Amino acid sequence: MIVAVSGAGGRMGSLVAVTVAAVQDLELGPLYDPISAGATVAGKAVGNDPHALADADVVVEFTKPDVVMGNLSSWRELGLHAVVGTSGFDAHRLEELRERWGSGPPNCLVVPNFSIGAVIMMRLAEIAAPHFAAAEIIELHHDGKADAPSGTAMATAERIAAVAEQRRAVESIELVPGARGAEVSGVAIHAVRLPGLVAHQQVLFGGTGETLEIRHDTTDRTAFMPGVLAAVTAVGGLTEPVTVGLDAVLGI
Repeated sequence: MIVAVSGAGGRMGSLVAVTVAAVQDLELGPLYDPISAGATVAGKAVGNDPHALADADVVVEFTKPDVVMGNLSSWRELGLHAVVGTSGFDAHRLEELRERWGSGPPNCLVVPNFSIGAVIMMRLAEIAAPHFAAAEIIELHHDGKADAPSGTAMATAERIAAVAEQRRAVESIELVPGARGAEVSGVAIHAVRLPGLVAHQQVLFGGTGETLEIRHDTTDRTAFMPGVLAAVTAVGGLTEPVTVGLDAVLGI
């Protein structure tokens, strides 16, 4: 299987390239990143021509929200399966993606978080939500992250909202705008950006006389690589043209 990488000059994209190159059953294909064109990653030159990826089987997309949709249109036209790690896929953008992508093959797998631990954290939050009155999410990331809230936080909020209604005694009035955080599907999300952090999330539940906290911490970006490899090998066999999350891949 030939695996191309889009956004190969970035921190995650370059790590994906190095990881794929070290896997015996995978072949690292073309590397695409107009910003880093001419650089060398995992022994390969990074290019700026999307058509150079035409011979790949799968492309892993780790870019930015403002370019990802255009890139995915290119990969769809080239007939490439796509594994997407770019943030910013809320319900509206997912609907747009499904309209653009159409029927498969190829398939597109959008993954809010490649950490297997984070996927389990989201599933546990979904299980807990119906048993508590309300939930809030605190997501914490490094200060180089370009968007907020994180895709993982938005996906968690949407999964909580799908199974439980938020119930509070009152809805607090914000004396300072933003004090209660952003709201996604009725669930408050608070985004923290600080140097020294990698990727962390707390899901807080409150009920009568008790609280529950589910927390996941990523201390190194290598934690995402098993999930990336699982997604790459599974995307071609998915039953839907556009799938969200590693749940289908992991069977949870």
